[in-house]
Amino acid sequence: MKEEFLHYLWEFQKWNGSGLLTSTGSPLQVLSPGTHNFSSGPDFFNSQLLIGEQKWAGNVEIHLNSSDWYAHHHETDANYDNVILHVVWNHDAEVFRKDNSPIPVLEVEAVIARNAIANYEHLMKGPPGKWINCEEDFREFEEFHLQSWLERLYLERLEEKTAFIEKLLKGSENDWEQVLFKLLAKNFGLNLNGEAFLSLAESVPFSLIRRLASDQKGLEAVFLGQAGFLETASPPFERGGDAHYRALREIYRFLKYKHSLQDTGVMPMVFFRLRPDNFPNIRLSQLASLYHKTPRLFSEVINAENTEELYKLLNISASEYWETHYTFRKAHKRRRKAVSRSFMDLLIINSLVPLKFCYAKAMGKDINEKLLGLMGSLPRELNTITRGFEGLRGKVFENALQSQALLQLKKHYCDNHQCLKCRLGVQLLQRS
Repeated sequence: MKEEFLHYLWEFQKWNGSGLLTSTGSPLQVLSPGTHNFSSGPDFFNSQLLIGEQKWAGNVEIHLNSSDWYAHHHETDANYDNVILHVVWNHDAEVFRKDNSPIPVLEVEAVIARNAIANYEHLMKGPPGKWINCEEDFREFEEFHLQSWLERLYLERLEEKTAFIEKLLKGSENDWEQVLFKLLAKNFGLNLNGEAFLSLAESVPFSLIRRLASDQKGLEAVFLGQAGFLETASPPFERGGDAHYRALREIYRFLKYKHSLQDTGVMPMVFFRLRPDNFPNIRLSQLASLYHKTPRLFSEVINAENTEELYKLLNISASEYWETHYTFRKAHKRRRKAVSRSFMDLLIINSLVPLKFCYAKAMGKDINEKLLGLMGSLPRELNTITRGFEGLRGKVFENALQSQALLQLKKHYCDNHQCLKCRLGVQLLQRS
């Protein structure tokens, strides 16, 4: 038995028809179970009860055992002074208020509706080798309820990303332009080099990025130099060959000295298992191109109304040198290394939309519907999780909002067996 199941029983009042009694035999009528509290403090706020002939209004606390009240030190916490009922599975100790009056207790083991227990056990047990607990029933969820829950999950995911953006904002002295640069840098590095790209972005004062915006070669030299790509050549290479390399190195050495740049905190970047188009030097060149093309990128992103406007901002490519190179020294047939549409989608999903959401929230504006519409216009992401859900239901997840929501569902609910906090899980528990 889990305490979360007791929360569910109380919230939805899943009792048999015999009537409720407190541990002392007083009739108990629940006028309102109250509001479920997911933060610190009592489990339900503003409950209304009738115990005997006395009406009570206050909070309800739920535990597996009555003695957990003392194990959790609620007797010393003023947040629990207004508890009017203690709901427990096992009543093994009396709990008293500060005036020494006992807090009424509802022991629920004997009054739970039988179908509630059966549905709970069926859901939590699931099939052998299950991917998610409800996989046998996932196809049966009504489309309206499913899509409504996915929208809520996506907004929840945005809220989580807000915490990271707020951390960047604090470290950037509330400079939103700088925060956008760090967000984009992290996502230009993808999963493998994301943290390394972020460490590079944090090593370069954003005032220098602004100053060098008109000098694409200077920007690229700073990025590649801070990454350590301009100090790795062997002596024979230094003496011969690549004029572009030597030019970038000289520019970087000058700017490093002039602006006292430090690279000791920049994490090493890796090439292993990356497609050539994702090599970090290529992505850094594209990032330099982006800030050369649109120096005031933040305001453009905030004002963009749709995906086409965002695509236009992100339509950039690596500098000319990289059209014939993937690394220094070795040339290949000329090919423009532009940012692909799928990479633009990744940047919009993971950088631009979260930033727009966080900025609107900071300004006291609600643009949730606009962002939901924007995400709904982006193609879905294909990965093991979205394919797993499609295997249960068929191809019904068609856009980025839904695929992002499915990532949230799997990671935070399914994998952690949080079915009692999931609308779909609760829906299954409600079956007769």
